[in-house]
Amino acid sequence: MREELSRILLRGAGDPRFDLVSITDVRVSRDLSVADVYVSSLSADSDADRVGLVDALRNAAGFIRSEVAQRLGMRRTPRLRFHYDDLLESGPRLEALIDEAVARGARGDTPRMKDERGARSGQG
Repeated sequence: MREELSRILLRGAGDPRFDLVSITDVRVSRDLSVADVYVSSLSADSDADRVGLVDALRNAAGFIRSEVAQRLGMRRTPRLRFHYDDLLESGPRLEALIDEAVARGARGDTPRMKDERGARSGQG
């Protein structure tokens, strides 16, 4: 379904806002009633752009759903719920935080953690 949604947005939706949209994940409920579609876009630079993109996708959801049904030959096609996935934008920041933690660990200045009893590790 993810690949077909990507094709529909790329070729069939006709909205220029969808040109640089990537479908990052699709989670379909067990009963096939709902599909949560996670998207990101290189052209959505601000929160307003992201909200506008998701709103445009929600407005086109009926068309996109009917295209999915037709192309995949599904008897029951899930209702599409679109969500912006900011993992691509936050990925570099998370990577920098991990690199910093690894560097601290290599220097030996890791923060002390509390164990289950509330005492500081290494103190009893």
